[in-house]
Amino acid sequence: MIITIKRDQDKKQLNNLLLWIKDLGLQADISEGEHSTVVGLVGDTSKVDIDLVKSLDIVENVTRISEPYKKANRKFHPEDTIINVGGYKIGGNHFQIMAGPCSVESEKQVTAIAKAVRESGATILRGGAFKPRTSPYAFQGLGVDGLKILLKVKEETGMPIVTELMNEKYLDEFADVDIIQIGARNMQNFDLLKAVGKVNKPILLKRGLAATMEEWLMSAEYIMANGNNKVILCERGIRTYETYTRNTLDLSAIPLMKEKTHLPIIVDPSHASGISRLVRPMSLAAVGAGADGLIIEVHNDPPHALCDGAQSLRPEQFDEVVKAIDVMLPVVNKVRG
Repeated sequence: MIITIKRDQDKKQLNNLLLWIKDLGLQADISEGEHSTVVGLVGDTSKVDIDLVKSLDIVENVTRISEPYKKANRKFHPEDTIINVGGYKIGGNHFQIMAGPCSVESEKQVTAIAKAVRESGATILRGGAFKPRTSPYAFQGLGVDGLKILLKVKEETGMPIVTELMNEKYLDEFADVDIIQIGARNMQNFDLLKAVGKVNKPILLKRGLAATMEEWLMSAEYIMANGNNKVILCERGIRTYETYTRNTLDLSAIPLMKEKTHLPIIVDPSHASGISRLVRPMSLAAVGAGADGLIIEVHNDPPHALCDGAQSLRPEQFDEVVKAIDVMLPVVNKVRG
């Protein structure tokens, strides 16, 4: 349920309303926008007398929400959520580019790539220390050692980092990670979602391989229901019957999710296509569709990459992509960096 409060409300009456809501055993989330204040009620709202609430002088309107997600719902929070990561803003009219290797292989490798993508305009360094792989025989990442490399490169370059958490037991090791990524395979690992919901840092939530948009939003709701509202959604392609690409990039998800939720949404064109030559056109298409950022795989030697070399750009290719993005951003009223 949503209660829209009049613009020039009486503060005392608003406080009395919030106390009454609390006495009913409900949680009230307040979102103050430019033109109105919205109070979102979470819990069993069947006990709320809508006519009584509507009769209050400070109340403009009362609406019941049919969608199962509440905190992630744009009706609860009409204004775009803007998430600050090391001074860089994601959401609203801000656009950020995250770039780096699929997998951390060595300190030398990550340092070289980080410096190259930073020079081209990337603001956040991506890199996998823990790698979920379909085959148990494939390279699984360097684990904690890889995480240490990322943190060392972060210190050297000043770039915030985003990397994937696969198991709650490693949460303490992620204390200095700027954005915790929840991968596609763990989108519905509800215990893991609850755990990162108790962490006070941004969570990059990738869409599951066969997840509907509502299921994706419900996963975001798990994180937010546990206290963490800093959720960034990531469209990374879904599994269809197409075999020419690794996945099918669902660009329609961007404008649709913008209607449904206030959370920022970025796109991963690398995993979506699995083919490096498609990264540029898919990146530009994502910008045109209204994405708040991109997360792109870049490797200085793709043919010898230990993971996903076929979809990785070389630094010079990444530089060209960023230049093309910069041409498009003013058209969609976005600013980079």
